[in-house]
Amino acid sequence: MRYATLTASLLLLTGLFFGGCSKDIDEYNKPALYWYGKIIESISHANLEKADNYYTSLQGEHIGSPLLPEATMILALAHMEHEEFLLAEHFLDEYVKRYATPNEKEEAEFLKIKAKYLALPNPRRDQALINEALVGGEKFKNDYPNSMYIPVIDTMLTRLYLAKAALNENIADLYERLDKPKSAAYYRSIKPEPWIKWEEVEVANAPWYRAWFEGDGKESWYGFLVPDTRSVVSRNSVQENSDTMLQHESNATKEELNEETK
Repeated sequence: MRYATLTASLLLLTGLFFGGCSKDIDEYNKPALYWYGKIIESISHANLEKADNYYTSLQGEHIGSPLLPEATMILALAHMEHEEFLLAEHFLDEYVKRYATPNEKEEAEFLKIKAKYLALPNPRRDQALINEALVGGEKFKNDYPNSMYIPVIDTMLTRLYLAKAALNENIADLYERLDKPKSAAYYRSIKPEPWIKWEEVEVANAPWYRAWFEGDGKESWYGFLVPDTRSVVSRNSVQENSDTMLQHESNATKEELNEETK
């Protein structure tokens, strides 16, 4: 009797377990409003991964639903709020390509630039993203010269130009430490936006907990570990040395010819 009761309990628990799993697995062919509600519910519980999955179901089963544009923008804003800026930009791209009217497109394009800007808490780490944000900001100003977002775009662009200049200076310092004078001179020659008074710009100080690992842009605590050997000398330095040697050989050849003609 005891064995039969235990077996029945195990069978009941197994049924409940697989029944609970199949409930999620078998969710398909639902009304658009059902998927939309699930997206909102998942976002309210900060489960954006689940919300993305419900969005896929909404888009797959109801490609022409009037709820899709709003769901797309809601997910873009939710991912931006949770600092998942690449996903936010993905949903904004989707919104611009498929659903946005001309007026709505302006706001979506602004949010895309904002997502790139907010994705740069430390500009030293992503030179490509800075350039993308700058290109996007300048394009927005050309496409929407009378936009209400222009003052905000100008503020972001100014900070991005300053960040790019600081990054170029850090790269130049690095090339100097690695004996690459030509590369260092090249990066120091890049001064975007001549209207900025670069001599008045103060370089931002890295927080102490980050400076331990990244340094102040000029040197790092582990600098003494880098060997000062030919293994870290650049091609530029080698090329300069080669040019010097060729010049010496040329001078020597000329002297020999002069002696032979005397």
